[in-house]
Amino acid sequence: MEKTQEADRSPADKNPTEKAPAEAFSSDNLSVDKFPREEGRDGGHRGERRGRGEGRDRSRDRDSADKEFVEKLVKLNRTAKVVKGGRRFSFSALMVVGDRKGNVGYGFGKANDVSEAIRKSTDKAKRNMVTLPVKNGTIPHEIEGVFKASRVLLKPACSGTGIIAGGPVRAIMEAGGVTDVLSKSIGAASQYNVVKATFDCISKMMDARTVAKNRGKPLKEFWG
Repeated sequence: MEKTQEADRSPADKNPTEKAPAEAFSSDNLSVDKFPREEGRDGGHRGERRGRGEGRDRSRDRDSADKEFVEKLVKLNRTAKVVKGGRRFSFSALMVVGDRKGNVGYGFGKANDVSEAIRKSTDKAKRNMVTLPVKNGTIPHEIEGVFKASRVLLKPACSGTGIIAGGPVRAIMEAGGVTDVLSKSIGAASQYNVVKATFDCISKMMDARTVAKNRGKPLKEFWG
């Protein structure tokens, strides 16, 4: 009786150290259902590699249109309010934004934080952009702008002169794409008033195409 039981046993049962035949672990006997893969937190299977770039959060990528604008901080002011617990600070920022292609604008924003004040002023500047006529890197003609007690005089210059200006006027000319210009600030030196006077100059500038169209003459007579 004992001999028949020993005969029924497989070679692996007789000696546990012996390896089972290769047929027992062939690909036909093993199925995927018997060994399910463990799912990870993201819904995929562990051990699987994602392709390069998959699953990335691209919401933080900046818009390409925002990269085209040049942002220049003209003035940052801090004010303090005395209260019972101490002093509360608030900030105001004056920004100039341009695309260096003839479009420029300015904005003024206030907030309790510096970054928030700059963001507000930048948004306002982008919404209030005007066209600055630029030809060969300079302005078309001499012009003077006035705002309250500030006056700004702008003159065209030949190539290679550079931007002969300081402070707010330089920031506006660089953002607008002007490379050669002569300027002079007369009167009050308040940066906010100088910016307003400079934009008054821009609003008074005449474009050669518009003047030629209004007079009914070819453009070459005004600006070759």
